[in-house]
Amino acid sequence: MSSQASNPSIHLYISVRQGFVGQNTSLNRWCKENGISRQHAEAALKGMCNGPKGQALREKLVTESGIAAISKVA
Repeated sequence: MSSQASNPSIHLYISVRQGFVGQNTSLNRWCKENGISRQHAEAALKGMCNGPKGQALREKLVTESGIAAISKVA
């Protein structure tokens, strides 16, 4: 995954949400299924939670949403 794809921002948050929708699910559902607070996921994606755990969660969300594969093609 490119480092650009994982830079925290509102754009990343929206892209991850779109990635889950493209998989016929949602960020909220993924969070519930994985025991993660949706607010914590949002904070990690937007950079408000940017410690090691927040960064790891952000990377996982980018991968799980499928947008990591898209950024490799682009």
